[in-house]
Amino acid sequence: MTGHPKTPLPLTKTLLALLLVTIPLSLLAGQVWISPFSPPVPNATAILMELRLPRAVLALILGAGLGAAGAAMQGYLRNPLADPGLFGIAPAAALGAVLSFYTGYETQVLTLPLFALIGGGGAMGLLALIAGRAGGIALFTLAGMMIASLAGALTSLAISLSPNPFALSEIVTWLMGALADRGWHEVRLAAPLTLAGLALLWRAAPALDALALGESAARSLGVDPTRLLWLMICAIGLIVGSGVAVAGMIGFVGLMVPHMIRPFTDQRPSSTLIPSALAGALLLLIADCLCRVMPLQGGELRLGIALSLAGAPFFLRLLLKMRRDLA
Repeated sequence: MTGHPKTPLPLTKTLLALLLVTIPLSLLAGQVWISPFSPPVPNATAILMELRLPRAVLALILGAGLGAAGAAMQGYLRNPLADPGLFGIAPAAALGAVLSFYTGYETQVLTLPLFALIGGGGAMGLLALIAGRAGGIALFTLAGMMIASLAGALTSLAISLSPNPFALSEIVTWLMGALADRGWHEVRLAAPLTLAGLALLWRAAPALDALALGESAARSLGVDPTRLLWLMICAIGLIVGSGVAVAGMIGFVGLMVPHMIRPFTDQRPSSTLIPSALAGALLLLIADCLCRVMPLQGGELRLGIALSLAGAPFFLRLLLKMRRDLA
């Protein structure tokens, strides 16, 4: 299979311009605002370089990965509902990470991300094997719900059997999803894994375009379905697993972003990958800034909760639109 992914340049340039404006603004925003127009803030340099900058970089990395992963999943399964968080992949990655908390192995280097990677990749493979690409929206939805429910039930079991109150508190807080208190260590952990996953998705993009014509047509164009399946499993596993490992559960990015981007493209999966990555980075950065500045007694709103509050109505609107289209 030959060919290279193409991206809509005007859309890409617009998203890049918005990111260039949003990134410096995100460094100034917080419970304590830092700007030339506000009173001097003690240790402002340390706050910017050690707290806000790594947090902003992590939001860009995770948002880009989740946005591209959602676009690739929707293209591969030819299903507008496909999303790593809604249908079992992120919950399975979270289950793997929770097991590392439960067993106490999270203190060892790379054990937490390894458990999360195995959980996310395993769920992606199981979903592809059960639902396939020709199973339709109903079978895909049921398979995803089954995986998500099983992962959720096993996660609840691990919580209920938590060996000590400290582990229980760590698990529950971490599952809510947040970028608070993350630093350069988390960036160094997530960046290479997420970039590797994005590179695999980029490599799979021409095959995803061919698959949009149907599996028989894709085979005639030289697409190897088994190779493509493993590319998707590895890519989604790396992106979702690394994101869950450093930030917990952050959902709905992979569902919302491709639907917002697709009307401005030619609808091909490869045309949505880079714009979805950029839009996902922008969405997560803005959402994290809003969580940071929103007044809340006892701390800040967890990022995973905020995105769920925004994503659930979006999901409902999408379902109602699909119902009207089928009527």
